[in-house]
Amino acid sequence: MTKHRRPTEPLIDLSSLDPLSRRGLLRMIGGLAAAGGLTAACGSNTGRGNGSGKSIAQWYHQYGEAGTQEAAKKYAKAYPDADVTIQWIPGDYDAKISSGLLSGDGPDVFEWHFNYQLAKAGQVVPLDDIIADVKSDFSEIDLASNSFEGKVYGIRMIDDPQLFFYRKSLLEKAGLAPPKTIDELIEATKALTTKDVKGLFLGNDSGVGWMGTQVLPATGQTFLTPDHQLGFDVETTAAAALKVRELVKTGGLLLGAPVDWWDPSAFNQGLCAMTKNGIWAIPAMQKALGDDLGVFPTPSFNEAGEQAIYLGGWSTFVSAKAKDVEAAKRFVRWLWIDQTEHQEDWALNYGFHIPPRTSLAAKATKLQSGIAAEVVALTKQFGWVDDPAWTQSMMTAFKDMASNVIVKDADASAEVTAAVAKVQVELKKLFG
Repeated sequence: MTKHRRPTEPLIDLSSLDPLSRRGLLRMIGGLAAAGGLTAACGSNTGRGNGSGKSIAQWYHQYGEAGTQEAAKKYAKAYPDADVTIQWIPGDYDAKISSGLLSGDGPDVFEWHFNYQLAKAGQVVPLDDIIADVKSDFSEIDLASNSFEGKVYGIRMIDDPQLFFYRKSLLEKAGLAPPKTIDELIEATKALTTKDVKGLFLGNDSGVGWMGTQVLPATGQTFLTPDHQLGFDVETTAAAALKVRELVKTGGLLLGAPVDWWDPSAFNQGLCAMTKNGIWAIPAMQKALGDDLGVFPTPSFNEAGEQAIYLGGWSTFVSAKAKDVEAAKRFVRWLWIDQTEHQEDWALNYGFHIPPRTSLAAKATKLQSGIAAEVVALTKQFGWVDDPAWTQSMMTAFKDMASNVIVKDADASAEVTAAVAKVQVELKKLFG
């Protein structure tokens, strides 16, 4: 499996467009670790009571965009062949899904991010039969992110590029161009920081999440190779971590924001000049800032690297413990393949997202002009996705390294070496 697979097909065939999103947020990859209870879930039976006798429990994480929960209920109510109960899960969705999949009270259908362990442990079922006749309408990059040993286990629901947004007026006033290298980002962060405005918002974790999940492709490396070997070396990775530490030590990062990076509030309120965020936040940014808005990818970290954009998003799965697996698969087929009007509504009317279906993306007028079109074009050029073989345990080891180096000033080479050892142990568990 490729580590971070660069798209070999465009997310949107721009040649088909007229001349003239929510979060991926975090790479919340599945695992088998059980944690947390389900008492925080918010349930609502939204089926139509059709007398079929079939019931389906569908789980979503708590989206931040207004109207999303109501939309999910609307889709469920419209399904004619079963009563669909929506569980809207706030808080630690990863832990609740992991626990739910191991219990007998988990979801029948749920959204998440695919991981090899889900398939190897038999927790999800293949969906090749329901996607077969529209498979060519999904990009190779989205199919690969949900595939294991030639089978497709998830149907991509939305594509969510994550990158940097900036106030054009503030960079112009400082005589700065959008940063293309990490050194330029460091200098811009310092130059744009005043007593009232910080230069950059990477999140309240001092950039640990960014380093732990998104920086490596900008160093010219990958987390894993196509044959499931380590795709990064100690020296290059340690140097990147030290650059992030240098960025943090400028004092120009916004910390302690009331809401973390995935919400544009801090940026919209003028607390920072640049911010990491996702395509989903564009409507709120435009409402607050108008045309004073620009975008750039994660800058390159060395001569071997290039700019990079993490393509997050969400996919839907069927639990192997579903009360009726075939009924659950029929519902997934109905909602995420047949009901294109619901798919368009979900992707484009509650924030911006790129519809994974090429045919839908090509006619998404909201993405065909302005900054949204720029994000789409940049993602086509620089986008990458999670490798399903990069498991939660591996990601935790890498993020622990990032935290120790960036926050605790630990020795970078020693920390990366320790992370490598942990990743190798996990690879051996998976692939022998």
